[in-house]
Amino acid sequence: MNSGGRSTATVRCRHCSTHLTVPAGERAIQCTECCRVTRVRQCPSRLPVTRPAAAPMAFPRCTRGKKRAVLIGITYASMRRGRGCAALTGPINDVKFMRHLLCQRFGFSSDCILMLTDDQKDPSRLPTKDNIRKAMRWLVQGCSYGDSMVFHFSGEGAQVPDDDCDEVDGNDEAICPMDSFQQGPILDDEINEALVRPLVHGAKLHAVVDACHSATVLDLPFLCRRSRCGNWQWEDHRPRSGVCKGTSGGLAVLIAGYSDGKSKISATPEAYASVGAMTHSFIKAVECEPRGVTYGRLITSMKAIMTNSGGRCSLQGPVAGAPVSKVANFSGVQEPNLSSSVLFDINCKPFAL
Repeated sequence: MNSGGRSTATVRCRHCSTHLTVPAGERAIQCTECCRVTRVRQCPSRLPVTRPAAAPMAFPRCTRGKKRAVLIGITYASMRRGRGCAALTGPINDVKFMRHLLCQRFGFSSDCILMLTDDQKDPSRLPTKDNIRKAMRWLVQGCSYGDSMVFHFSGEGAQVPDDDCDEVDGNDEAICPMDSFQQGPILDDEINEALVRPLVHGAKLHAVVDACHSATVLDLPFLCRRSRCGNWQWEDHRPRSGVCKGTSGGLAVLIAGYSDGKSKISATPEAYASVGAMTHSFIKAVECEPRGVTYGRLITSMKAIMTNSGGRCSLQGPVAGAPVSKVANFSGVQEPNLSSSVLFDINCKPFAL
C-alpha cells in the first residue's frame, strides 16, 4: 500500500485479531477495537525507512538555561473507538495542576513550559506522536550544566514484547499519543534516546508519568521499589545486551506508578472534575513535605496519599469550571516507583526541581 508517498503495512492485532494499518518504520500499533498494542516485526532485509521532515514547531521562547518543562495530558475523548476504549478523566487537569506547581513552588517561568493537551485548537499543541517527539527534542536540546527539565505525561500506557533483548522483564513499555491508533505508541527505547542520553554533566531531568505500565518507561538502568519487608530497594535493570541506557553525564529520574495491569481502575462520574491518582499523590506530597525532602520520604508520602485519600482530591489549583473533587485512578496505579540513571541513597539525597 502507499499513502501520501509513504508505504504502509497491515498486521493482525495479537489480542483480538483486528486488521490494523501500520505506517512504514513504526514498531508498534494500537488496536482501534481493543486498545491493546501489537508489536510490528521488522524485516531485516529491508532498508531503513527515512521519515519525512516534520513541519517546524512553534517552541516557547525562553532562555536556554535553567528550567523548562513539557507537560502532556490526553483524554482520547474524540479519538477512541471500539470496546474498552472509554475516554479518560483527569489528564488535562493533571497538566494544569503540574504547571501551577512548577511555577509557584519551583520557580519555572510559564514561558518555558510547553503544554500538549487534546482539547487545544492549535494543531501544534495537540499531543500527536509527531508533536510529542518534537517536544521531547526541544526539552533537552542544548542542555547544559545547571539545567533542570521536567517531563510529565498523563494518559494511557502500554506494554509489548521486547524484540532487541534490552529489557529485564522481556517487555517494552510505551506511552500512547492521541493518534496512537493511526501512528502507534512511542516506545521506551525511543523515549530513552530522546530524553535521557542527551543529558550532559550537571543537567537533570525529572519525569512524572501517570499511565499504566509506566514504571520503567524511560528505560533507566536502575529501579527502586518496595521490597516484601517494606524497604525501598534498588534493582539493576541494565540490559543484558550491554546497550547503554544512561545519560551523557547528567541525571535522569523517573517517578511513575507500578501497575500490574490487573488492578481495578476507578470510574469517575462525568459530573465530577477529576485528577489522576499518580499526579495527585506527587503534587500533594511535594506540597505537604518540607523543601529539601529526600526522594525516599517523597515516594513514601506518595504511597500514603494513594492509600489514604479515599478518592477525594485535596489540591488547590487553577482549574476553571467544576471543582476538582475526585481522584481518578485511570492508570490502575498501586504504588509509586522511582527509577534513575545512577544509584544514590534515596534516604539522604534531597529532591529538588
